[in-house]
This record gives sequence, structure tokens and C-alpha cells, in this order.
Amino acid sequence: MYEVYGKRGEMDEQILQYKDLYERLAAYGKSDYYPFHMPGHKRAALNFANPYQIDITEIEAFDSLYYAEDLLRDSQKRLQKIYNSKRSYYLINGSTGGILSAIGASIKTGDEIIIARNCHKSVYNAVKLFQLKTHYIYPQFMECGIQGKIVPEQLEDVLKEHKNIKLVVITSPTYDGIVSDIKKIADIAHRYDATLIVDEAHGAHFSLSSYFPESSVSLGADLVIHSLHKTLPSFTQTAALHVAGDRADILGLEEMMSIFQSSSPSYLLMAGIDRCIGIIERSGKQLFDKYEENLKRFYEIGKNLKHLHVLTEKDYEAYDVPAVDHGKILIRTCHPKVNGVQLYDLLLNKYHLQMEMSSAQYVLAMTSIMDTQEGFDRLFWALLEIDRDLELTSDLLEVCDDYRNKSQLGKFLERVYEKREKVMEISDTEHYNIEETLLQSSVGKISAEYIYLYPPGVPMIVPGETISDHLIEVIGKCRNLGLHLQGLRDRQCQKILTVASI
Repeated sequence: MYEVYGKRGEMDEQILQYKDLYERLAAYGKSDYYPFHMPGHKRAALNFANPYQIDITEIEAFDSLYYAEDLLRDSQKRLQKIYNSKRSYYLINGSTGGILSAIGASIKTGDEIIIARNCHKSVYNAVKLFQLKTHYIYPQFMECGIQGKIVPEQLEDVLKEHKNIKLVVITSPTYDGIVSDIKKIADIAHRYDATLIVDEAHGAHFSLSSYFPESSVSLGADLVIHSLHKTLPSFTQTAALHVAGDRADILGLEEMMSIFQSSSPSYLLMAGIDRCIGIIERSGKQLFDKYEENLKRFYEIGKNLKHLHVLTEKDYEAYDVPAVDHGKILIRTCHPKVNGVQLYDLLLNKYHLQMEMSSAQYVLAMTSIMDTQEGFDRLFWALLEIDRDLELTSDLLEVCDDYRNKSQLGKFLERVYEKREKVMEISDTEHYNIEETLLQSSVGKISAEYIYLYPPGVPMIVPGETISDHLIEVIGKCRNLGLHLQGLRDRQCQKILTVASI
């Protein structure tokens, strides 16, 4: 019998009794909750000083991020060497700051742009800020509601039809670890004289081990953004922007980074990046070898599950996926008595395993070189016990109505990110009167808001698109499944801002 780490709810109460943020964080850090979520340092002790002792501003001998000439210049060159880029820059406002900067330096206000519909919300914010005209390409839909690769031919079709495209932005890998054919996509984009930006936020580890897919930095992308904190031992909010091609406007890029980041960049965060680089330089091979060993072992013993299923590359063969990130562990529920949200809650409350995300039919565990064998073992034994209980009992959890008919569920998941009718550009909605409309009465109106599932923050509808009855149905199902909807100003998801008149 697997030993449960703490009684259900006991540690929750011990943590929640603290109303001070620092004290609650400290209590959580001392607890036995295991982090299968970002940041990639996994709360491990990395020999970092008392932060108050080393928290400084731009003073002599410590260089300046936006005019790096000494210490920070040399550290960024070490980053450049690790990723084999033409230039690499520290980001202390996360990948968001990098995406905004990369887009801003690659276009002019009002330009036409192609973006993958599963891009992060920061891409959509850039579209609004720079009043860009958008053309969408949609990721391939896969089972369980997983968004797959971008089909290169779809990109070429849009580029053929619209001759003024200046920029293409895609996400690879996806939040779930699916990789697109960047080399082919880059070749197509460049053939039509368009710059390619790849949001590779979840792939900062790709260049560091042959066990993982090849990085976009070496596959023809022009600008690549990495969230170091997602999969490497670096503080939350630390990232990197790499110049990988010859099309980047370096001066414009550096100007944009100074606009979209703090004028007082944190030396703590920059020191965290520098420390992360040092760990990779000194111990990278050893850490990645152990990481690969742990992952392979987990996937192998995961084959013993009957009612839960750990997804592997074989599950994606029918979709001709170029590569997948093995570090993203997707655990699918194949039993009608438990859905993804319920599995997430069960792992959290009973086993004190904090997953990164739950979807309708699966949970996502994010791993890194800092995960321990004990952590992997805890997850496996928890899954094995849940799997056994599903086999032996009939009343573990209530049956979720949406899971009675698997074919209906598949159709629902496919419609979450289906194409919506675009009436106007995102920024154009600001030129009209906006009114608040009951969601159930909004069919046929033009949305003035985003609606997206978070994480990962991919919009189901963006401002300027028509609200359909299908969308209303999808929103209702998402709420019934306990998925997290964001974007609407109305936190109860009862009302939506719409364009009053055209």
C-alpha cells in the first residue's frame, strides 16, 4: 500500500492559516507538496545568498542591462554560446517581454501578420498595441483536446493569398510539448520575405540534451524566445531572447526591450540567470543524463496503468508530429468516473502532488533536471493506487455526465478552438461604443473581449470576432468541467463586452 503524504486537507489548513504572503510561501516551501509545475528549479536549494544582501540597482562594477559593456555583456555571451545563437539577451519580464519586443522590432504599426491561433496572449497584446492586421493559422487538432503541430502548407497558403505579410509568429513547443517542423516553416516564411518568430518559451532545455527536440535557434527561426524559468533552474520571470537569423533589427530590438521591461531590472533575477548558466556549464551533462534516466524509467513503468494512460510518442504517430517534449508528462484518464479536473484534485489533495495544469481529459506534469527520483516515484505510486481504486471500486468519484459519451466529448474539445468569424481587427473594436451583454444573449454580436482557458492562455475568441451559439455551448461545458476561464471582466462569466454598433 502506498503511503499517503499527509492526511487529505491537513496541510492545506496549515498553509492557509497564514494571511501574510511571505509566511504562506514559507509554510508551503516547508511542506511535503511536490512541484510538478514551473519554475524549473523545483524549490531546490541552489546556494543563493540572502536576497536582501545582494539586491542592488545600477552601481559601479555591476554593469547595466540595457547598456551592457562588462559583467552582464560577458554573461549574456555565455548564454549565447550555450544556445549557439548570434546574440542572446537576458529578459527579466519573462517571455512576455521578449515576445512584445521581438514583434515590435519586426513590424511597423498597421502591418499584416500571421499568427498561430494557439499563440500566448502576449502575442495578441502585441497585435493590439501595434494595431496589426491578423491572419490566423490553426494547429492540428489531436485527441484529448491537445493542440498539435502547425501544418507548414497551411502557412504557405496564407502567404500566397496575402502578399504583404511581414511577420509570422508561432508557438513551438506547445504548452503540451508538441513541436512543429520549424525548418520547413522557416524556409516557407523566408521564401515570402517574412520574418519568423518562434515562441519557444517551453523549450529552453531543447539545445542542452539530444534526448529532447532540436531548438528553433538552429532550425532557421529569426528570433526565438525562451522562458528559462519554465524548464531550467532559474527564478520565475527570467527568460532569454535569441537572435538566430540575419533579419533582426538589433537596434530596434534593444530599444523595444528597454520599453517592455523595467528601467530598474532586478539584479537578483539577472544573477539567477547567471547562476542557471553556471549550473548548465558545470553540471549540465550529468543533470540531463539523470533526468533522461528518470523520464525513461517513468514512461516504462507507466505502461502498467489500465484506467490512466501516460501519453508517449506512439500516441501521436497518426498525426505525423515532428517531435514531442518528453519532459511534459501528460496523464490521460480513460475511465468514465474521473475526468482531468478530478484527477488533478485527487493528486493534489490526497497525494500532495501539485500538477501544472488540468484539462478536460488529462493532467500535465512539468518536469526538469531538478526533479528527483523520489518525486517521480511519488507520482507513479499515486497513479498506480488511483488506477487500482478505479479498477476495484464503483464509487470513488461521481460519473461526469460529459464523459458518458466519448465521441461527444471529442467533438466538444475540437470546437474549443475552432475558427471564429472575424469582422474587424482587434484594435478596431476600440473605435466603437462598447456595451455589456449577457453571455446567453450575445450570439451574433461582436466580442470586445477575450475568452480563454488558463493555463495556457490561448483564446477561444478574440475582440472583433462574432460570438456563436457553439461558443456559448463550449463555455458552458468548460465551466461544468471545472476548467478555468479567464479574459472576461465579469469574473462570474455571465456577461461579455460587445461592440454596440458598427
